[in-house]
Amino acid sequence: MNVLSIKDIKRIASGYKSKGLKIVFTNGCFDLLHKGHLDLLNKSSKYGDILIIGLNSDSSVKKLKGATRPVEDEMKRSQKLMALNYVDHVIIFKQLTPRKLISELEPDVLVKGGDYDLNNIVGAQHVIKNGGDVKIVPLTPGYSTTSIIKSNNR
Repeated sequence: MNVLSIKDIKRIASGYKSKGLKIVFTNGCFDLLHKGHLDLLNKSSKYGDILIIGLNSDSSVKKLKGATRPVEDEMKRSQKLMALNYVDHVIIFKQLTPRKLISELEPDVLVKGGDYDLNNIVGAQHVIKNGGDVKIVPLTPGYSTTSIIKSNNR
């Protein structure tokens, strides 16, 4: 498994860029990995050569989603993500947003799901300013972690 520190990610990204490889970055809690997440990640991987995922830490998920989340801890979530053949690296971040991570990584492509628009994607302006692209992938209808949790608690 290849879960990285911010120092590692900077070094690795620099190596990829020196080889002319295009780095794609997306991020999220990925609390319960479901078809919607899989579709987003698979589509994200098609925008470049290397897919790096920023994974919210357990503490940041609690702050964002509430005391009962995450359903699975960050190591289980990162292991599941790394098991996907189209994911190259996972980095766990403790901040509420990946702003610092994006500025350190400087991806060529930043991807978010269709529940975002360009104006509220953290790091979008930084990526664009540095010559990169921001892609918004339409959501897969009928899949959300919150709705899955609610339906299981009925």
